[in-house]
Formats: sequence, C-alpha cells, structure tokens
Amino acid sequence: MKRLILSNPLLDITLNRLCQQLIENHKDFSNSVILGLQPRGIFLAERITQKLQEATGASIKLGYLDATFYRDDFRRRESPLKPNETKVPFVIEKKQVILIDDVLATGRMVRAAIDAMQAFGRPEKIELLCLINRRYVRDLPIQPDYTGMKVNTLDTQRVLVEWKEQGHDEDKIWLID
Repeated sequence: MKRLILSNPLLDITLNRLCQQLIENHKDFSNSVILGLQPRGIFLAERITQKLQEATGASIKLGYLDATFYRDDFRRRESPLKPNETKVPFVIEKKQVILIDDVLATGRMVRAAIDAMQAFGRPEKIELLCLINRRYVRDLPIQPDYTGMKVNTLDTQRVLVEWKEQGHDEDKIWLID
C-alpha cells in the first residue's frame, strides 16, 4: 500500500520554513557550507541551496558527500553497494556544516557521513537537516536540527521521496507498507 504524505503546495511551504530556520541561525552563510548526502539527499540540498541564495543573495557553498565506504554494513551485504560521487570542492575546516538528507531513519547513514566528512577537515559544527524524520526506527541517538515533517513508521514501512529532478512529474513523498 502506498500513501501520499507530502506534496505541493505543502512541500514548498515546508522547504521555505526550513530555509527561514537556516537563515535565522546562519545569517549570511559566510562560515557555513551545505553537504547533500548521496544519493537522494543531493536533490533536497540543491533545492534548499537555491532557495537560500534567492532569499539572501549570498553565494552558498554546496557539496555532495558519499558515505558508502563508511557504512557499518558495507562488508556484510550480499550484493556490493555502488558508490556515488563525492564532490566537496572546499575545505570544511572550522566551518559550520549543514548536512542534508531526504529521510532520517536508523541514523546509521548520518553516522557514516560524519566519518566520511573527516577527510575534508574538522568542522566547527555539524547540523543535520532532513525532510522526513522517521520516528520509532532509530538505531543510533541521532536527531535532526531541522525537520520538515515527522512521520511515525514501523520497521516494515519505508518512505519514498520523488523529485522532479529525478524525472518524476511532481514532487511527492510516499509512505509505503
């Protein structure tokens, strides 16, 4: 069963609210960078960065981070994981990093991303922004600083995020049983 949990115009309102929260905390973004977590967090990171730049006029640094090789289940899988591009064309040393992913579930991917980030320097601070915060499935004590929507889910359910940038007709977020 597939149930729609978020689409436009509410999705756009949610993204604008997240941007306003970021602007309140990061002002002109002179010491802040955005890292979209591969593979699906990059679409949200691009959208957020674009909205922030339009609202503030600031040039905001955006990178893509792949944490495939830092996952704790990397060697335990039956089929090998395919890595995605890591593109961090700046140093994150002493910067405030806004890590962006579309869905936060167990927290393991975020832990892996924090490990992967160390190759690019030691950030001053790391914040986490997620569009969907799946509750009741966390394995690690990781919580987002910015949340678009909290969704109560079971282990057997998953959240599917569809972006126009991926070739879909509309932006939609689904809960799938």
